[in-house]
Amino acid sequence: MRSRGGHPQLCHIDSVRWSPVIAEPSALLAGLDPEQQQVATRFGAPVVVIAGAGTGKTRALTHRIAYGVATGTYTANAVLAVTFTTRAAGELRSRLRELGVPAVQARTFHSAALRQAQYFWPRAYGSQLPAVSDERMGMVAEAARRLRLSPDSSTLRDLLTEVSWAKVTNVTPSDYAELAEPLGREVSGLDAAQVGRVLGRYEQVKSDRGVIDFDDILLCTVAMLGEHADIAEEVRATYRHLVVDEYQDVNPVQQTLLDHWWGTGRDHCVVGDPAQTIHSFAGATPSYLTGFAGRFPDATVVRLVRDYRSTPQVVELANTVARNTRLGTVVLESQCEPGPAPRVLPCASEYDEATAVARWLVEQHEAGVPWREQAVLYRVHAQSPLFESALAQAGVPFTVRGGEGFYDRPEVRQVIGTLTERSRRDPGEGAVDACRDVLTRIGWTEQPPSGQGRVRERWESLAAVLALAEDVASAQVTAGGGTATLGGFVDELTARAQAEHPLSSDGVTLSTLHAAKGLEWSAVALVGVQEGTLPLSLAAGPGQVAEEARLFYVGITRPKRQLLICWSRSRRGGGGNRQPSRFLDGIAARPAPAPVRAGKRAKPTSALSATCRVCGKPLHTGAERKLRRHADCPPGYDEDTYAGLVAWRLALSKERSVPAYVIFTDATLMAIAEDRPTDTAGLLAIPGVGRVKCEQYAEAVLAILAAR
Repeated sequence: MRSRGGHPQLCHIDSVRWSPVIAEPSALLAGLDPEQQQVATRFGAPVVVIAGAGTGKTRALTHRIAYGVATGTYTANAVLAVTFTTRAAGELRSRLRELGVPAVQARTFHSAALRQAQYFWPRAYGSQLPAVSDERMGMVAEAARRLRLSPDSSTLRDLLTEVSWAKVTNVTPSDYAELAEPLGREVSGLDAAQVGRVLGRYEQVKSDRGVIDFDDILLCTVAMLGEHADIAEEVRATYRHLVVDEYQDVNPVQQTLLDHWWGTGRDHCVVGDPAQTIHSFAGATPSYLTGFAGRFPDATVVRLVRDYRSTPQVVELANTVARNTRLGTVVLESQCEPGPAPRVLPCASEYDEATAVARWLVEQHEAGVPWREQAVLYRVHAQSPLFESALAQAGVPFTVRGGEGFYDRPEVRQVIGTLTERSRRDPGEGAVDACRDVLTRIGWTEQPPSGQGRVRERWESLAAVLALAEDVASAQVTAGGGTATLGGFVDELTARAQAEHPLSSDGVTLSTLHAAKGLEWSAVALVGVQEGTLPLSLAAGPGQVAEEARLFYVGITRPKRQLLICWSRSRRGGGGNRQPSRFLDGIAARPAPAPVRAGKRAKPTSALSATCRVCGKPLHTGAERKLRRHADCPPGYDEDTYAGLVAWRLALSKERSVPAYVIFTDATLMAIAEDRPTDTAGLLAIPGVGRVKCEQYAEAVLAILAAR
């Protein structure tokens, strides 16, 4: 079907099968709070909604549209609801359908713009809109080759990021170097002038191929509407009512497109939260949201403050962070039942942090929280391998959101493959030296690259492989096993990769903070909240630090009830000097440096620390804490008992086709052999056992102990 302007409308198949039943206007308002009712009923002038996390903004938006249609203020097929992701657009369509208004268009910016450009382009320019190419990476590579540059795949991805940023912020290739450098935009290995030249060649490559790219969709539509007033008026006549979700993430090109779409109309509504702008590196800016009332003095400003997601305790923390970091958002008011206070847990090392988080997740599960209702959130993907390993060892199912699991990443697979081939030639070679040599040969350096993006992520992933080799070697020396060999390390990598494949769709979510936006869970562990990680050490200047603060705010507003915030003093333990994130100021006390006093035993440096039961000195690793002694202090277990436990574990691991450490680690078996528990309560008291494993293995373990 066509509108009066000749613009084809989306025809829902299901709308042919049944006639939608629109609820009575009063019924559409019945379930809304007073502020949501304001959003739903204010028409005739622009409306800007500052919607805090968990305040039901999507509910308010969809009920505004349905109420407008039910009262005759809106015509259903004259409404355009715009958002940023296909997932969000799908959710809007689903809710509108439930409210009886399936004819309303709910689309992403790019989808709506492409639809208009494809329809009107022949009339405007006498030809079809060029095809949209999905080979952007290949075109960037060709542009670099024309300049005799040979960037690797990670650098190409970062160049593609700069292509998009330049387009959405209206920066031409010739102006790139002058404008990008003051903003701290860098591509590792290339200077700003070279990047600008690549951008220029990229445009030539597209022209030679007769195609446009994803970002050009918006630029072409903006140009068409700006150059052809009659087409712009026809579009505005078709979509007379605009609703824009996540307005804090609008970039300059998208705002220009919106200006064309709503023209002099007075009935548009925008919704967003300035505290959740976390894509400014890609050109997003909250200034359009915060400055909306200044641009439209007659606009109605509505603030959604009633939080229906989180407990008063979580909301109080969120408000404290927003106030301390000056995020400029609303002060939330929880509408939920009280819950436990959020915990801030300092840990001696990243290993201890991962172990503590795995234990906490198991505790939540045993208390009735499903795995799928739990999440571990971190700043960058390179933080995930320790948590993937800790969850696998604890038998906790998980999925990785927003990226591959650590062992599925291309650079990690490349290193494992190279190390495997090398171990076949010389399995006795030292693991650490071999790993360092392989990494150096593929371009890894001790110093991280400048800038952010995919190059930095790749460096972090490769650094994590080397760290794992060093940890395995250190553990083997501590246990008296000599130097770790390459063959043994490859076996360890293979076993971990097999065990850490996502185990179940009903699993704990591992996610970056960016990928977690818009989602919620009952229990959330927010990890790595120390200086240098959150905020990232690369965050330069107040603007980038403010972006990091907004990421932290997004993280602490994801849980419904349980929140654990962790940070670690060092990567491995010992004399770490990390400090908790500045974002924890006013939430957790910043620790003073521990004085060194000769002849006095150091105090534990975290909630997981303990002292050796043999020599009384501090314990630093998870394995030592399980044993409650240093690995080189005299053991207190019977060798025959330990051997019996190891043999049982080996037989069970073969039967179940899983690595032995997934059942129990060596340190846990040693602790069991030393403590010799006689009942399940005693077995549960040993770190590394847990209720789930106790239920599975208690009978067999206790029988072995009783027989010796």
